[in-house]
Amino acid sequence: MSPADDPPEKMLFQLGLRRRGISDQAVLRAMEEVPRDIFVDPADRDAAWRDTALGIACGQTISQPFVVAYMTGQLRLRPEHRVLEIGTGSGYQAAVLARLCAHVVSVERFRTLADTARARLAKLGYDNVEVVLADGLALGEEIGEFDRIVVTAALPEIPPSLIGLLRPDGIMVAPVGPPRGRQTLVRIQSTPDGVERHELFDVRFVPALPGIAREM
Repeated sequence: MSPADDPPEKMLFQLGLRRRGISDQAVLRAMEEVPRDIFVDPADRDAAWRDTALGIACGQTISQPFVVAYMTGQLRLRPEHRVLEIGTGSGYQAAVLARLCAHVVSVERFRTLADTARARLAKLGYDNVEVVLADGLALGEEIGEFDRIVVTAALPEIPPSLIGLLRPDGIMVAPVGPPRGRQTLVRIQSTPDGVERHELFDVRFVPALPGIAREM
């Protein structure tokens, strides 16, 4: 489908991102190219292009487009980057990342979500995304280091073990706060002098839970 053939709601979606301050052209292009309607539940297809979070399987959500675009922009991605995503969900954020970097490792604790996202991403041709069923809060050193890390569920605090997976000058973006309280989007940057932390704005995410889910 060419831009001229886009449905009106998709054109409003793109305009809305720009009006809310998303100006990174590479991010805007990725958001335009990823078919968000394929990543939502069939019953929510009519709402896919609205700037709102939507429910998916296993009690999880697909984040609102503005938050996806903003978090992606805060990562300051380059084409050669290796990126870790904690919380695959529907695979939508991974697909956006895949258009901007060399390789994405996306970790999901729900087998249903991991299997569905893996199949969906493969069907759409995102062959630079690897979906892994694992506990994203207890990853071993064998997973390697990453230029960028994005967490798509709220952490009470960012664990040092996760920060330890960042390469020098690496960046992490994650929501931090209690499940039912104030959560803040935080950007962490690894520097020669230590770790710099910047609080961005308040958000609401489902909580990040430890372990691999026994059901679903």
